[in-house]
Amino acid sequence: MRSDTAPFGLKLGAVAGLFFLLAPIALIFVYAFTTEEKSYQWPPPGFTLKWFAVTLNRPDVWDALLLSLKVAAISTAIAMVLGTMAAAAVSRSRFFGRETISLLVILPIALPGIITGISLRSAFSLLDIPFSTWTIVLGHATFCIVVVYNNAVARFRRTSGALIDAAMDLGADGVQTFRLVILPNIGTALLAGGMLAFALSFDEVIVTTFTAGNQSTLPIWMLEELIRPRQRPVTNVVAMAVVLVTVFPILAAYWLTREGQHTDGAEK
Repeated sequence: MRSDTAPFGLKLGAVAGLFFLLAPIALIFVYAFTTEEKSYQWPPPGFTLKWFAVTLNRPDVWDALLLSLKVAAISTAIAMVLGTMAAAAVSRSRFFGRETISLLVILPIALPGIITGISLRSAFSLLDIPFSTWTIVLGHATFCIVVVYNNAVARFRRTSGALIDAAMDLGADGVQTFRLVILPNIGTALLAGGMLAFALSFDEVIVTTFTAGNQSTLPIWMLEELIRPRQRPVTNVVAMAVVLVTVFPILAAYWLTREGQHTDGAEK
C-alpha cells in the first residue's frame, strides 16, 4: 500500500538542503547587529542597532538605492511591453522561423552574464555611447524581457483562441479584445513576470559592472565596500534591504503564478 508520508531520510535531506541554502543568509542578518566593525567574528562580541542609523545617514547608500530602483523600474516597464508583444506574436501567430525567434528571445538569459556585459560594452564603445543610467537599463532589459516573455507566452498558450474569435465576431476591435479578453487572462502572469524582472534587475551585478561606468547601483556599492572594508556591518544592513526587496516580489510572483494555475485548472 502506498504511503503519503515521506521517508525520514528524505525529510532529513530536505532540512539539510534548506540549512545549506539559508544559513549564509541568516549570517548576513546576524552580522548587521554586531558591535565589531572591521572583521567578522563568531560569535559576535556584542549586538547593537547603531549600524541602521549609520546606514540611513550615508548619502552614498541612498544614491545607490535610488539608482537601483530607477533602473529596475524602467527595465521592468520596457520588459513588460516588449516581452508581452513578443509572446503574443510567437504564441498567437504562425509564421516561418517562429521557433527560431522564440529561441533567440530567451537566449540572453541562457548566456553567461559576463558575455552579455562584454558584448554590450563593446557595442556602446563602437557606437560611442557614453555610460549613463540608460546603458544600465539596456543591459538589464536584455534578461528582464526574457522573464516577462516566458510568463506571458505560457499563459497565452493556455488562453483559448475561441474567446478571441468570439470577441471579434461580436464586433470588438483589437484594443477592446486585448483589454476585455486577453488582459484578464494573462494579467497575473504579466504581473508575476514584472515582479521577477524587477527583483532580477535590482540585485544584478555582472552586466551592471560592464554597463554602469562610474555609477554604482546598490549591489555594485556592496561589492566595492567589501573590497575596501569600511564599517562592515553597514554592508550587512544594506544586504538585508536587498534581500527583503528581492524576496517579496519573488514570493508574490510565485503566489500569483500558482493562483493562475489553479484558476486554469478550475476552468478546465
